[in-house]
Amino acid sequence: MPKSKLRKKVQQSHAHVEQVHSAEPHELVESPKWLAPVMVANFLIGLFWIVVFYVTQTKYPVPSIGSWNMLVGFGFIGIGFGLATKWR
Repeated sequence: MPKSKLRKKVQQSHAHVEQVHSAEPHELVESPKWLAPVMVANFLIGLFWIVVFYVTQTKYPVPSIGSWNMLVGFGFIGIGFGLATKWR
């Protein structure tokens, strides 16, 4: 089945747009060297914080804040995930 003239015009305009975008140089963006170690450290600190909280039957790492220790541990893990989104 033959294509309509409108379709040919749309294809030509898209081909022109693709050529313009491919002519731009693409820079490879690398993440800073400190990002991966800090990300992993946050994951491990958060995990360690939660494990210590459970193993000590909710007495440590900070006894005065009680169950909020869970939030602190998950906060470290959340920061780790936030940094993971910036890693390239």
